[in-house]
Amino acid sequence: MTGAPSILPPQPPGLRRLLLRWWRSRDALPRLQRWLLLRAVPVLVVFVVLYSVNGLLVGWTDAYNVLTGIESPGDVSAKWCAWPLSVAGWAALPALIGGFVGYLVTGQIQAHRTEELAQIIAELSRRATEPSEPGAD
Repeated sequence: MTGAPSILPPQPPGLRRLLLRWWRSRDALPRLQRWLLLRAVPVLVVFVVLYSVNGLLVGWTDAYNVLTGIESPGDVSAKWCAWPLSVAGWAALPALIGGFVGYLVTGQIQAHRTEELAQIIAELSRRATEPSEPGAD
């Protein structure tokens, strides 16, 4: 009496499978969310690590002053970690903010566009090739 084999439900996917599925689905995100996930988050993580290391080594006030450019990175005790923080405050953070604002502005422009670009180009091409009426100027 062996009977029919019992059918077990499939095992839930493991952490590796879930992470792979999540990573592969990133292209389904809208442009701003994809940019934030793939570009902004790594830059912010590096920035937070730099700021934390500087805060612990030279003090939080000096780290803030180096970040904002109030104080030179050469004036603090741990120059080796103050210079990357200074560069991040001078170049990386403004670029990050500019990229974020650029994506927001682009999204607003595309949301208010009533005609597709291909339609506009076709209309301009049609107007450029059709003969104008005499005296229409």
